[in-house]
Amino acid sequence: MTTLQILGTGCPKCRKLAEATEEAAKTLGIDYTLEKVTDITAIMSFGVMMTPALAVDGEVKVSGKIPSADELRKILAK
Repeated sequence: MTTLQILGTGCPKCRKLAEATEEAAKTLGIDYTLEKVTDITAIMSFGVMMTPALAVDGEVKVSGKIPSADELRKILAK
């Protein structure tokens, strides 16, 4: 099972990234869990300075922007 983590404080951009990530994962048929990391200390432990960010299995893939649906599918397909 793939762990998808949305790193951010819960702002509108963070929620949009969470929705887009879930949609991409469902489109690809990935077995996943979605975790929202909102604690600043935990976010910083990933080395992230700009939110929202997306980590896949603990590895940051995107930071500081919301990727397009196509970009998300490419990230999750790896």
